[in-house]
Amino acid sequence: MSRKILAVLLCAVMAATITVVGCSRGTGTAPPNGSDSKYKVILITMDSMDQHWVAVDKGAKRAAAELGVDYKWMAPSKKDDAQQIECVNNAIADGADAIMIAANGPDAISASLEGAKTQGIKIIYVDSPAKTEAAATFATDNQAAGKTAGEQMIKALEAAGKKDGKIGIVTVNASTDSTLKREAGFRDAFKGTNYQLLQTQYGEGDAVKSQDIADNYITAGVVGIFGANEGSTVGVGNAIKSSGKKDIIGVGFDKSDAILGLIKDGSILCSMAQNPDTMGYEGMKAAVEAIKGEAIPNKLVDTGVSVLNKDSIK
Repeated sequence: MSRKILAVLLCAVMAATITVVGCSRGTGTAPPNGSDSKYKVILITMDSMDQHWVAVDKGAKRAAAELGVDYKWMAPSKKDDAQQIECVNNAIADGADAIMIAANGPDAISASLEGAKTQGIKIIYVDSPAKTEAAATFATDNQAAGKTAGEQMIKALEAAGKKDGKIGIVTVNASTDSTLKREAGFRDAFKGTNYQLLQTQYGEGDAVKSQDIADNYITAGVVGIFGANEGSTVGVGNAIKSSGKKDIIGVGFDKSDAILGLIKDGSILCSMAQNPDTMGYEGMKAAVEAIKGEAIPNKLVDTGVSVLNKDSIK
């Protein structure tokens, strides 16, 4: 075989691999044998890495099993609008009756969701909505939770005798609805104080990138850093831990084994824990109601948040 032909074949294989990696087709729940269910519901999250999305899938899978729904979880390999659009297109091609989705970019994904709706597919938002109208949304009151995070940081700083200083913010990107609201709430908490909130930096929800950003904040002499999602929080905690400066107050968002470990060792003061299992479970129930044409009484459900700290996780 000539080198030219071999190169062409290798390129074809690589292209096929990239297509598969773009939107992974996760495992799901098939309806029980003998079930007369005709409903297929597909969950699409921002990625498949964060434990937050694993918990959303767990809740959706539990409800799907109870309701006899043909269920599947799809997710991009990373937080990427193009890959998430590919997931929506795959869900349409798979014959989904409803799509449960956590929108990475609310503007970017909306056209694809409108296309799904024209084919009669019902849309349910979990965690993060897009611009397209949906049958229901199940999410945290992110602005209120972000403000709570800010208040927790201020309380800890004042207790340490620090009434001013620079504060860093690490989040995912400049478009995701949920994290934008968390940042807005966090900033609201600092209004009227003497603290200086620095320009927000974006780590794409990646713990390594977020740690690099947090390292730079620490070099700049911050007294506190806020991580607006799981990956951001892990990065912030790891940066504070590696710096040895435990007087820097780290506050985060979400719950994972890594975050719990960082709270226990004092690298993170606290984290705002959502209820992703509830998002998935209630979202699946609403999806079936929407498919059946039944009225959904509450179209916007606050799934709640709690503050995780050393005392609450003992």
